Amino acid sequence: SIVIPVYNEEENVPLLYRELKEVLENLPYDYEIIFVNDGSRDRTGEVLEEIAQKDEKVKVIEFARNYGQTSAMMAGMDFASGDVIITMDGDLQNDPKDIPKLLEKIREGYDVVSGWRKNRKDAAISRKLPSKIANWLIGKITGVRIHDYGCTLKSYRSDVIKRVRLYGELHRFIPALASTVTCVDKIIEIPVNHRPRRFG
Repeated sequence: SIVIPVYNEEENVPLLYRELKEVLENLPYDYEIIFVNDGSRDRTGEVLEEIAQKDEKVKVIEFARNYGQTSAMMAGMDFASGDVIITMDGDLQNDPKDIPKLLEKIREGYDVVSGWRKNRKDAAISRKLPSKIANWLIGKITGVRIHDYGCTLKSYRSDVIKRVRLYGELHRFIPALASTVTCVDKIIEIPVNHRPRRFG
């Protein structure tokens, strides 16, 4: 199950859908793509409905208003039926071509595989520095030391992640929260591609 929270991403959604189909159709697994429209004010909802009407593997969850990424992610995870749940952003900065690498680590026995945007395409001062400080603090406090807590691109064994409840802004802390229901050595981080934002 691919879970994608979206907010005002009408230009990105069709491109992301095409990229996902190209990757997923070449994997030996059944799949579903779950878009959670988090109260978008543009045409994101209409674009998603058009895609879902043509493709039965696409499911759309519509929020009446903007509740935030954590709530959207939790709703998608609750709805997901797959043995593995992969989360990603809807802005095209996460690369669907990284999905096979995440799945490979799940096959190796890991419960949580976290993406690491080793070469981030964000502004250095406004995004990268606060992120580095936050990652260090979270690792220090929780004992789950990874470089990039903020990367949405992650894969989880469904039976593990569905035992973790999210609220507020807790989607940023998922690997640490997952350590309460699985062993720390079942959590791994791998480098993933990070692309500059084009639209939205």
